[in-house]
Amino acid sequence: MPTRQELKRRARVQLGGRIFSSEWLMALLVCFVAGAILSLGNTPSIISYSSQLSRIVSNAMNNSENFNVEISSGPLFGSFGTIIYIILAGPLNFGLSYLFLKQARDRQPMQFTDLFKGFTTDFGGNVLLGIMIAIFTTLWTLLFIIPGIVKSLAYSMAYYVKVDHPDWDWHACIDESKRITQGHKGELFVLELSFIGWYIVGALALGVGTLFVTPYLTAAQTHYYQELVYAAGPRNGYAPSYDNNPPYQPPYQPPYGDNTQPPYQPPYQQPYGDNTQPPYPPQYPDNNNPY
Repeated sequence: MPTRQELKRRARVQLGGRIFSSEWLMALLVCFVAGAILSLGNTPSIISYSSQLSRIVSNAMNNSENFNVEISSGPLFGSFGTIIYIILAGPLNFGLSYLFLKQARDRQPMQFTDLFKGFTTDFGGNVLLGIMIAIFTTLWTLLFIIPGIVKSLAYSMAYYVKVDHPDWDWHACIDESKRITQGHKGELFVLELSFIGWYIVGALALGVGTLFVTPYLTAAQTHYYQELVYAAGPRNGYAPSYDNNPPYQPPYQPPYGDNTQPPYQPPYQQPYGDNTQPPYPPQYPDNNNPY
């Protein structure tokens, strides 16, 4: 598994190497638009959605009648903004994952319209995937905050899995995400935590700088996903389908390390020095020559 520094280096290369490059700005744009759409209404983030869902689950555990009231008129389904979030979260997260994963593989510029690819590729499945991830994460968070964090890391690759396998249902995508992150959730957590310095610096720049960090983090997560897939290998019971994208191959490593040339070989030395002919043979008297 590559180091965090290597994953970040690959992310920077994918984004053009500098924050004002066209690749980085396009990635910033798609992340900003997706975030702006999901912030419609009173549900700006998954945190708000999860907190409202937690309230419903708590009431359901304490009193089934209250649970029925919450479902019919509570904030989760009574808020138009929340309904928008529920419908759009899955397809937009699918679109973001598709954009970053495709660019990481073919090194081509992002196409803005691909952000909405989740609406044309198994729209219902993407919506359901987003809902189930939110529900499971919330239920684990009810136990304690740490299990919620662990499970959110385990589910974090589900959208990438859906991009690689658009015919899989939500259950298969979540199971595959848990499988490939098995034993690597700590590494993933540290990778995400390592960007906190960037967010602090971005916040000092009137908060605008944080907009540039989100594409950087997402690109690093994308490369980490590819390494997880390569390390875990294919999953039994599921036929691979890559939606015309080839399976991931690790970056080419020259057979001789950083050099593209084989180890140094000294120049060929002629067996007789600079001459291409052997030394002139000595002349011996010919006994048969009468002279």
